[in-house]
Amino acid sequence: MRLYNNFIGIDIGKFTFVVALHGEKITKEYTNTLEGIQEFLKAHEEILATTFCVLETTGGYERSLLLALSANQYVVHRADTRKVKDFIRSYGTKAKTDALDAKGLAHYGYERHGQLKIYESANETELTLFTLVMRRNDLTQMRVAEKNRLKAPNNQAIKGSCEEVIAMLSEQIESITTSMNELIENASILKEKRKVLKTIPGIGDAISTELLVLLPELGTLDRRKIAALVGLAPQANESGRYKGYRRTGYGRQGVKPKLFLAAMAARNSNSALKAFYEKLIASGKRKMVALTALMRKILVIANAKIRDFNKEYNWA
Repeated sequence: MRLYNNFIGIDIGKFTFVVALHGEKITKEYTNTLEGIQEFLKAHEEILATTFCVLETTGGYERSLLLALSANQYVVHRADTRKVKDFIRSYGTKAKTDALDAKGLAHYGYERHGQLKIYESANETELTLFTLVMRRNDLTQMRVAEKNRLKAPNNQAIKGSCEEVIAMLSEQIESITTSMNELIENASILKEKRKVLKTIPGIGDAISTELLVLLPELGTLDRRKIAALVGLAPQANESGRYKGYRRTGYGRQGVKPKLFLAAMAARNSNSALKAFYEKLIASGKRKMVALTALMRKILVIANAKIRDFNKEYNWA
């Protein structure tokens, strides 16, 4: 196991990030810009080579800092938000500030670094795809909101405006989708992996692309770990004689909704996945429980297919 002299926790915000060095009371805040990141790197350049850094996944706001640390070959772990929150609470800490969160992340790295995965930087194509996927999702949510406004009663005064915005958003979504497809067509590994995923009922171009972009760990973890990462690992719900339905937790942002759509499509397909779903329903499972189980099965199959593909072609 690699030895580290220091452990840094970084709490990321939209406009700033707070840095805490384990064992020190004082924290330091930097702007979440290229200038702020360079200031942070320069201020800690003497220790970063032997430091284990930990930061949370915060909807992409951490990406620039992750890339900067990785590009300089510094060790950094992108932590699961839920795990870190549970870790901090286990010490009886109920207050929440950016400084406390940064200190909690530093302590988390100090205690758990031997079991934490080091972040590996993606290539330029994958980074561009990530940006496009996030933008397309934002635009899709905006279009849904506009469609809801269009259906609202007494909306005659804004009907024309809503229709124009929906048309514009649809055009932008189509343009971004075209750009994404072009990038994948020119990236042989991603192109072949997408073909593999599309052999699974319920998964088409859009969902296969988003799984590859939002879940780069696909094919590198076992079925239990990949399910836990996505938030599809059933959690026990028992106390004494009471045994309730097991629930799933939070997971990687944006992945579960895509798997839900895939499960809905697979449920209506003429496939073994449909039979799997119907068997669960016939055994008395609730529809949502059966759908969640189907989501997990699709994820496990996708993970296994990409793992086998990587082994066959020696591609990671």
